Amino acid sequence: MKKLGYSIVVAALLVCTFGILMAEAADVIRIGSIYPLTGAIASSGLRSKNAIETAVDVVNNKYDMDIPFARTEGIPNLKGAKLEIIWGDSQASPEVGKTEAERLITQVKVPLIIGAYQSGVSKAASFVAERYKIPFVCAESSSAELTERGLKYFFRLAPTDAEDSIAFFDFLDQMKAKGKKVEKVALVYENTEFGVHARGEAKKQAEKRGYKIVADIPYPFKSTDVKSEVIKIKAAKPDVIIQASLLGDMMLFAKAFKELKVGFNANLAFCGGYHDPTFALNLKKDAEFFMGQCTFSPDFITKKPVLGKINDMYKKRSGVDFDGVTIEAFTSVLVVVDAFNRAMTTDPEAVVQALRTTDLKTPTLPGEGVKFNEKGQNIKIISHISQIQNGQYRVVWPAEMAAAEMIWPFKPWDKR
Repeated sequence: MKKLGYSIVVAALLVCTFGILMAEAADVIRIGSIYPLTGAIASSGLRSKNAIETAVDVVNNKYDMDIPFARTEGIPNLKGAKLEIIWGDSQASPEVGKTEAERLITQVKVPLIIGAYQSGVSKAASFVAERYKIPFVCAESSSAELTERGLKYFFRLAPTDAEDSIAFFDFLDQMKAKGKKVEKVALVYENTEFGVHARGEAKKQAEKRGYKIVADIPYPFKSTDVKSEVIKIKAAKPDVIIQASLLGDMMLFAKAFKELKVGFNANLAFCGGYHDPTFALNLKKDAEFFMGQCTFSPDFITKKPVLGKINDMYKKRSGVDFDGVTIEAFTSVLVVVDAFNRAMTTDPEAVVQALRTTDLKTPTLPGEGVKFNEKGQNIKIISHISQIQNGQYRVVWPAEMAAAEMIWPFKPWDKR
């Protein structure tokens, strides 16, 4: 009887232990995330990774702040289930990104993917997700074409290059009305999904509003020398340069502009290299006065103190402040959790239906929330323009959001 009793106790303990393990396993929801974690633009991918992991921390634990899901632990309607990210490394390659999406869906069995920074990678990876009927939440890729493909499982938070182009030329129209010299425009862009579509949208606005395009210059992504392109820009004598470049290329252009003493009144950048805090940190005074699209600046913290709390959390991981790209990555996690919470399941079809009816109020993005139209585009996002001043990204437009007076024109390189 003693042996029998002992066996029953052991069996009960084993069943209990197994049950606990099963409960723990069921209490974790694993989703995929694809970013360039190695290679030429790894610093950008790692910043987004840190932003996503900061958001997961906010969701999984309890914090006293007015951020969605901060005051609860885990996902409320899924019994407090915690979120776990399974990472895919695109290596800045659309083909690798496509392979990683396939792996995450077929091997890891993730019910959803977040990604993928570059528009070209997001395009390739989201086609895979569409084929498997898995939702793909795109935080920051800006190519307007991404939401024109008729996909049913694709959702994007960031403003598109079309929206940013409208903002750029609204701004230039205002400068023109104030007597600023802005008539001649140079378009400079990487020859990728991102660059080509950004150029197309800027060209459309320039022609519509009567600006003269004096240079239209593509260049190879991950260039090692852009002096020949910069010589063409200098010869064209533009008033304004509109640029679509990621970090390494943006830094190369800035250095070449200085070396070849290229003068212009303004350089307006689409999302990408300009926004990476490394641009200002590494180039110091040579980064001064560049401008670009902005969905986050430390200036926002003065208007929304809660952003200071999550910015501090993010900065401990990354060593830098949030920027537009990383705050979009952070917010993408909140959007996903909101969809899981309302669907009350991780079933992809139910989650997609929840995403389609998203109307999430959050202070993390300008516009105060996320709501998708029938194409999967966030219709609440608003773009501002920032300018680097004394190493800081200061909001300078529109006037009602400006935290600093804009410096115009771009100061000559030898007078800094």
